[in-house]
Amino acid sequence: MIKLYNSKTLQVEDFKPIKEGHVDMYVCGPTVYNYAHIGNARPMVVFDVLKRLFEAEGYTVTYVSNFTDVDDKIINKAIEENTTEAVIAQRYIDAYQDVRTMLNTELPDITPRVTETMDGIISFIQELVDNGSAYVSENGDVYFSVDADAKYGEISHQKLDQLEAGARIEVNDGKKNPYDFALWKKTDKGIQWDSPWGKGRPGWHTECVVMINQNLGELIDIHGGGMDLKFPHHENEVAQQECTHHNALANYWVHNAMINIDGQKMSKSLGNTLWAKDIVERLGTNLTRWLMSSVHYRKELNFSEETVETARKELDKVLNPLKQVDIQSELAGIAMDFSYDETSYRTFLDQLDDDLNTPNAYTVIFDTVKKINQGLRTKDPDWNEINKLRNSVVKMLDILGIVVKKVQLHEEDKALFEKWTSAKKEKNWDVADTCRKALSERGLL
Repeated sequence: MIKLYNSKTLQVEDFKPIKEGHVDMYVCGPTVYNYAHIGNARPMVVFDVLKRLFEAEGYTVTYVSNFTDVDDKIINKAIEENTTEAVIAQRYIDAYQDVRTMLNTELPDITPRVTETMDGIISFIQELVDNGSAYVSENGDVYFSVDADAKYGEISHQKLDQLEAGARIEVNDGKKNPYDFALWKKTDKGIQWDSPWGKGRPGWHTECVVMINQNLGELIDIHGGGMDLKFPHHENEVAQQECTHHNALANYWVHNAMINIDGQKMSKSLGNTLWAKDIVERLGTNLTRWLMSSVHYRKELNFSEETVETARKELDKVLNPLKQVDIQSELAGIAMDFSYDETSYRTFLDQLDDDLNTPNAYTVIFDTVKKINQGLRTKDPDWNEINKLRNSVVKMLDILGIVVKKVQLHEEDKALFEKWTSAKKEKNWDVADTCRKALSERGLL
């Protein structure tokens, strides 16, 4: 039984799918006006691991993640570069997909775009206007009336009378309530569409609702995203859905915490933004993913040289014994199969089933690797048992998105190992040291 923390109920709940054996999951994607930073990479990894877990437990998953390709920042960048919004959006969509590939994620099944969903968005806004949940202001903009939703605040657990207008809430004289939010912005600047309210473009909070309804249905299993989206974005999504389809859009709301850089919040003002592509190129896919999952997804992850080095040492402790199993078994002429230790693997899954508890799952990996090391140190290794343990760790790492390549020895590698072994037996330490250095340079020690 998979359990997930539901932001709506503030409780860890047993996961019960709407359709038996199937999971519909929607994760808010990026607004494509710039390259993906390391913070954008965390939900890529978190929800990829969650998808892999569901699949390991026998579910089929339909995974949808959108691209917001309509936004003031996209428009401004297009004007600045004297090009079209489509060119800007496609540049960063391609870059975002490249990062997903670099991180070895299973790409979403569907990646809808706002520009391709405009008819549905306009129809949805019209429905809200028709049922009295939205209104047209004097300046021609269309706003959702938060007073129309008696449940407003059910996702972020805030009450309207307790909220204070902040930077994320646009205060405007055209609104009936300062917390009302734009569904349609009337404008003559940048990309725009015809609508019953004049030429313009949609507000941010409507697009995901429409994309979910069109691609997955009116009520889905899981809606995910970063913690920063809980309010106002997800709150406003739910409000619109409540006023049209009378449900909370998703049964489970899953939010990952943010990434800090050297203990500080990542922000443009501090100049500490790290681009995901640069980090993955520097650390490699496996180390980046190991670091990402080293902290529970609902806790903030600190990215620093210290945490990177800790992750590197941990991953080496896992991968090096697997490499030695491959090498020593081949040198011993042992044929290895694909059987695995079911008990270890099941224990690993049980930890992940508990609200994606990756730190506890790491403990299972370390315990299994310890058994491998103990087996390798015996005079007469039980290769059948060692093989099963190795393969179980490989299966665990696969769910974490970490790739383990089986080591294949060339004839010169085998000859070098044989020479090293003979030199040690003969106590010819100079030759032994030379062989050891050569093997180490080849990545075999």
